[in-house]
Amino acid sequence: MREERGENRVSYTDEEIERIKERKMREMEAEMKAMKEGEKKKAEVIDHPVTIDDNSFVETIRKYPLVVVDCWAPWCGPCRMIAPVIEELSKEYAGKVVFGKLNVDENPRIATDFAIMAIPTLFIFKNGEPVDVIQGAMPKQYLEAKVKEWL
Repeated sequence: MREERGENRVSYTDEEIERIKERKMREMEAEMKAMKEGEKKKAEVIDHPVTIDDNSFVETIRKYPLVVVDCWAPWCGPCRMIAPVIEELSKEYAGKVVFGKLNVDENPRIATDFAIMAIPTLFIFKNGEPVDVIQGAMPKQYLEAKVKEWL
């Protein structure tokens, strides 16, 4: 960098300008990468129960580190009783646990594969593997304690 006499202007050589451009470009790329990662993390936070079916089941339990799958049916009274609890827990544990709803009437393959004989049945999957099962309608405190065991 050199300063011209008689003026307060600073002039740069072509080489210095190129170095400044390169540095600025690296800074901008780093900022863009950080923004994209931040957007990706926001997009990954799920604060509601996701609908799971025979086709999306395997992908869903493998995609997230901790997944609770509520196996239910619309005609099931106890299933309707725990639905609001599942909704609450999905909001409270958003970003930590993904809650899914699998209608066993519409998705017989998964119901058969897991030998579901009573509903509601909740499966807890950690890293794609089943680690716990809960059968029947339980109070929120019980379900929450079971989920916390696997965090």
